[in-house]
Amino acid sequence: MTSTRTRPFFWEEAAEDWDAKRRAGQPPEFSEYVVRKLRAVREGVGREPGSVASMRSVHRVFLRDEELDSLPRSYVAEHYALTLFGLHQHASSEPVHQPGNGLGTAFLRLWRMEPQARPARERRLLAAASAQDVHELAQHLQRLVPLLRQAGIGLDYRRLLFELQQWDGPERDRTLRAWGLQCTDPGTPAPPGDEGARRSDADSASAPYWVTYDPRSRDAAAELAALRSGIGREAGTVPAMWAFHRTRMTSNRRDAGHLTPDLKAEHAALTLFARHQQAQEHRMHVKGHSPGTAVGFLAKKTAEGMGTGATTALERRFGVLLTSDDFDELVMHLRSLVPLLNQAGIGLDYDLLRKALRFWDDPSRPDAAACRRRWERDFHTAKTANTAKKS
Repeated sequence: MTSTRTRPFFWEEAAEDWDAKRRAGQPPEFSEYVVRKLRAVREGVGREPGSVASMRSVHRVFLRDEELDSLPRSYVAEHYALTLFGLHQHASSEPVHQPGNGLGTAFLRLWRMEPQARPARERRLLAAASAQDVHELAQHLQRLVPLLRQAGIGLDYRRLLFELQQWDGPERDRTLRAWGLQCTDPGTPAPPGDEGARRSDADSASAPYWVTYDPRSRDAAAELAALRSGIGREAGTVPAMWAFHRTRMTSNRRDAGHLTPDLKAEHAALTLFARHQQAQEHRMHVKGHSPGTAVGFLAKKTAEGMGTGATTALERRFGVLLTSDDFDELVMHLRSLVPLLNQAGIGLDYDLLRKALRFWDDPSRPDAAACRRRWERDFHTAKTANTAKKS
């Protein structure tokens, strides 16, 4: 194993070096030692970890002889964190290591400063988030970090080191979720004086995507495709969906990439809506249409076209949905019903659906049992309703 580090990481030393001069009443600047070491870490950009002699004294993760042929992930991650820090700090007069400023938070601030450039820079971040391994991720970040430097936005390099170290392991999903949640954090302040950005952020944070969706938008098809890419994936881990999340949570939970019930419910509702809305000219989010109401209308429509016997399988399928034991089973059954509603052009209330998904298997809430009874009642009411009430 690598030996335990005994000194602060280099980016921490650099920040302390600068701050010490400021506290002493001297012009805040980096010492010659820091400047020299920054040149050393920049020499490692594009080079293989462990191959740059000038960087060895800057590492805080030291290697044993038996590790030289197969570098541990911690050493590789530190190599990339150091080189990225070197690029970021280059020509910056103040420390760019800013504890608490995650990558997603940094880019949200960048987008708010330069909204006209957001689409292109968002694509770069999404490309980085899709990297297959830590080496590819580092290559993408080498192109992103200079953008933050130019905008004067810092980054928490201790956190980034941890995320790089985890990228090729099972914790990658947590890192992705943290970045995505930070990118949509309504609590991150807009630039001073930008009241328009504040209002826009507040509106987008309060209104779910299915409420604001516009079938006539030129981006509608691409947005729905992005949401459908999340089908069967873990909530928060699909970069293409990040822009559509509205779930609120505390900053510490965002930074830690927590998979909360609210986020799971929103993710499932978004993917179901995207499948439901596909090829439809009118919005499929219809207030008041519970799954029971929607399937009841579908049963009525099926019976009118093919006879009452044709609805038996549909009623059986809906009955199985009502007996779903947990969130995952409920989502599975909804996925089989939504394409049928899509074909029939029958809408669904996605606000109600998201709430049901949130509390379906929560033992502390009685909502699930009441929801089952209400959906069953809605089904029979809609199935026997007059055709004029079908809407």
